This record gives sequence, C-alpha cells and structure tokens, in this order.
Amino acid sequence: MNLADADLRQQQAALLQRRISSEELVREHVLRIEQRADLGAFVHVDAQAALRAARAADERLAGDEPPPLCGLPLAHKDVFVTRDMPATAGSRMLQGYRSPFDATIVARLREAGAVCLGKTSMDEFAMGSSNENCAFGAVRNPWDAAAIPGGSSGGSAAAVAARLVPAATGSDTGGSIRQPAAMCGVTGIKPTYGLCSRFGMIAYASSLDQAGVIARSAWDCALVLGQMAGFDPRDSTSAQQPAQDYTARLDAPLPGADAQRPLAGLRIGLPRPWFADGLADEVERPLREALQQLQQLGARLLDIDLPRSQLAVAAYYILAPAEASSNLSRFDGVRYGHRAAQYHDLEEMYARSRAEGFGPEVKRRILIGTYVLSHGYYDAYYLQAQKVRRLIAQDFLAAFADCDLIAGPVAPTVAWNLGELPDPLANYLADVHTLPASLAGLPGLSLPVGFGSGAHARRPVGLQLVAPHFGEQRLLHAAHQLQRATDWHLRAPTD
Repeated sequence: MNLADADLRQQQAALLQRRISSEELVREHVLRIEQRADLGAFVHVDAQAALRAARAADERLAGDEPPPLCGLPLAHKDVFVTRDMPATAGSRMLQGYRSPFDATIVARLREAGAVCLGKTSMDEFAMGSSNENCAFGAVRNPWDAAAIPGGSSGGSAAAVAARLVPAATGSDTGGSIRQPAAMCGVTGIKPTYGLCSRFGMIAYASSLDQAGVIARSAWDCALVLGQMAGFDPRDSTSAQQPAQDYTARLDAPLPGADAQRPLAGLRIGLPRPWFADGLADEVERPLREALQQLQQLGARLLDIDLPRSQLAVAAYYILAPAEASSNLSRFDGVRYGHRAAQYHDLEEMYARSRAEGFGPEVKRRILIGTYVLSHGYYDAYYLQAQKVRRLIAQDFLAAFADCDLIAGPVAPTVAWNLGELPDPLANYLADVHTLPASLAGLPGLSLPVGFGSGAHARRPVGLQLVAPHFGEQRLLHAAHQLQRATDWHLRAPTD
C-alpha cells in the first residue's frame, strides 16, 4: 500500500519506524494535490515551505522523543489565519490578506510537528452548506464530481476523502464540519464550544464558531484534537479544560464490557423528531443498519424526545446572522481587505467596498442580522431566538439524564448536485439535524456508515453522534469501536 493512501495512524507508525521519511510523504501528497486540482479543494498550496518543514521534521524524527504529529502532513481551513500563507475566509474581501500571527490551533499543531501543506476552500466567511459560496470557485465531491461536498468546510472534507491529505482542520458554526464529513464519507468532530481556541479564527458567529478536525477515522480525529485543544488566555470564551490524549483509551472496552461487546452499558438515545418525515429513505436505511451494529457491540438504543429541536433552524438563522452583521462590520475597506477603486467620499467607499467584496450569501446574512438587531425588532426576533436556544439546550440536558450519547442523521439527504438548490431556504434546511447541538454548545461527530441508492449510489451517508459537554472521549470511543467493526471509513473514491 502506498503510504499516502494510509490513514494518519498508519503514517505516524511508518514515520516513527523510519519506513518512510516526512519529505517523501509530503512530496507524494503535494503531487496528488496538483493532480486533483479539478476538485478545487485547496485555495493555496506552498509546496516549498512544506518540504522545508518536512526536512526539519525528519531531523526531529531521528532524535529522541519527537512530538506526536512530527512529520505528518495536514491542511488548514482558510478560516484560520496563518502568518506564512494568505487567509481569505473564501472571500474576495480578504483576497491576498496575510496575518502577522498564527491562529492558536495553527501554532499548536505546528509545535506538535505537523507539516502544513496549504489552505483549503470554504464557503465565504463559513456561510453555506455546499461550498458553492467560495469567491474562488466551488468545490466538487470526490465521490461524484456532479455533487457538492457539503459546507462550509467542504475543501477540508474533499481533500481528506480524495487522499490529498490525511487530516485537515475545519470550523463548525451550525454543522460545517459534520455535514461535509458525512457527504464526503470521512470522519469529522466538532468539539464542545470553548474546548479549542477561537483566537485567530476569522469570526462568523462568535457564540457558535468552534474549531475541529476532519480525518479518515475517529482515531485520527482524536490524535489531532488532542494537540489542538486546551485553554487559551487570548480567547475569552476558552474553557478551563486541560489538554488530554483522546487516543489513550479508544481501543479498550468500556468498564464492565468485553472485547466482543465493547460498548456494553452505553445508552444511545434516538430523538423521535430526527427520524420523522423529511428524512430520505436512502439515508435512513444505512443509519438503521449502523444503529443495529452499535447494538451488536453492546449499546442499548432508546427513543428520546428533543421537542424543540425543530425550532433550531429558525433560531439559528436569527442568531448567527445577527452576530455576523456585527463581526463583519470591521471589513470596510479602511484598514485591510478589499477597497473599491473609485469613490467620492468615505460613505461611498464603505458602500462600494462592501458591495464588491462580499458575495450574495454574506450580504443576505448581514442584512438579516442588521434587521433583527434593529430598534423595534430586537425583542421580537433576537431576544426570542435566544430564549429558544436556551430551551433547546435544556432539552438536551434532560435527554442526557436518560442516555449517554444521542445518535441520528447528519443531513436529511445525501449530497445534492452543484447548482441544484439555488433557493437559500432549501440550503438552510439541510442543517436541520446539526444545528441543535451547535446551539447547545455540545460536541458532535459524523462518521461514514454507507451510501445512498440508485443514482446516488456513490454519495456517502454519515451517522451523527452527540455527547454531553466535554464528552469528546465518550464520543470518539463509540465511533472508534463502530469503525473497528465496519469498513466504511476505509472506502476511497477510487475503489
């Protein structure tokens, strides 16, 4: 097997055993990125810098106790600022911008020895569910070039699925890691809000944005997440949680369980609203099969109620645009970002710069957010949405009194065709199953469990698992045990 086809765990072992050098591994991945430029997964690649970092990693690998990710290639979603590469957030507004500092997670992964190959494409300012909103072109799904990869971390998911890179960072505001991971047949985790620093993440909605990982498997996600997570005093929303090794207990059965039934004693709740009308049959079938597999591994399934989860779409698309209208007000053409070439006064410079720099979806959400925050509408919309958010969080707390994890679909359908959903509302409804956990600040994970049917037979389906706050270890353990018993995460678009 070509080690560039291997997952992160296998590549790590090969590097430590000196069966391959980091430079060789990086060269192979750079070549693949060049060969699959048609996917549009990357917006910037710096091969020479990556090779220099790989050579330095090989020197560290030859010494004593190299860092955990030493020599392993990865990529960063273009929402994280980097001092040695542009950071555009998929927008013309920031085209060519270079940050004077690294985002915290970028710096931490660099310190852990990872070699960054480049920046992956994304929906502009992380606003979208299809990665069609990027100012530099849409991304295509490696499994079916006619399909979207999911968004907004579609570039990261497509790159991992196409074996261009074994792992990539992503950001999840309302499902932007879990949904593209599901639609590209890879694994993605959105950790608890505050677990990973937001310092250096270009903000969309500050009370929702969270950094996470997309990789081939739950084990790979655990490896990278362990190096990203931890308290950051530069982020006022960072949680006082110590860093930990999430891979440490993944292979072991739960306490009281055995190797044949490693999940014995685990209670998994199935929210009735998530399996109601609107869930495509071709999605529900593989989900039910995966749930049966979890039962065979010892887990107990029980029906639960999340009565207000169906209100999540309405609440999210008030709260997130409201925060976006505030966060994006800084992009005015004065200090950095796009500035219009022609204008007569300051007001016209603002108006023209923003009109030219922002794409249609970003403008739409800024307008919605400004409206709901305006005098006379704040109480009627924004305040009510905050109350609904609290009720949704309370529903989860009540549910977790009866279960350890919650399972359900990631999206109601498989990936749709590029250009198939021009209606913004139809795109918003694709997030119906991921938004509740985001509003509650809970960790969620998507893992591949099968494919659609008929014309969609090569379009992946993902299972979503949600845990209580800071329940990442429990989440990753269940996903890892399911992946040990199945091979969906091993499938590649070239199979």
